[in-house]
Amino acid sequence: MVYTIEQVKALVREFADFPSKGILFRDIFPIFREPAAVECLVSHFVERIQATGEQVDVVVGLDARGFLLGPLIALRLGVAFAPVRKGGKLPGSVARVTYQKEYGEDVFEMQADAVAKGQRVVIVDDLLATGGSCGAAEELVRKLEGVVVLDAFIIRLAGLEGEKRLRAPVYALMEC
Repeated sequence: MVYTIEQVKALVREFADFPSKGILFRDIFPIFREPAAVECLVSHFVERIQATGEQVDVVVGLDARGFLLGPLIALRLGVAFAPVRKGGKLPGSVARVTYQKEYGEDVFEMQADAVAKGQRVVIVDDLLATGGSCGAAEELVRKLEGVVVLDAFIIRLAGLEGEKRLRAPVYALMEC
């Protein structure tokens, strides 16, 4: 079967009161049960990135769902992939940033040689909520003297206005 991007969007499920009461959780994992849906999703993101006209040298994926799409997009673009991990998970020299999340403080790290000075970066994650995680990733890229040219997401929670915390342009496949 060949999927359209609208069919891919329809695979995202909603779960009320998960992980806690009052939260409407969007589950992207059904997409990954359908190889043709993943192909469509990756192709869509690659086309959107290429349509910006920006040179891209590195795709950065955020821990952990950004690891699902980031390497596939990087491979298709013919560029490097670099992970942003929670603190203490990467070996060697790392750049580190502490940031505020909805429910407290967290730490992100990136290997110090993951992005070279002047390299142009696309950050990929599943969800843009308040912008805290992606904003921290942007800060890590800047610490390594890279330039974020796009922040790309499957879902943007429109009411939280996370894009206002980000410096780079934002693309989201879906807005909820």
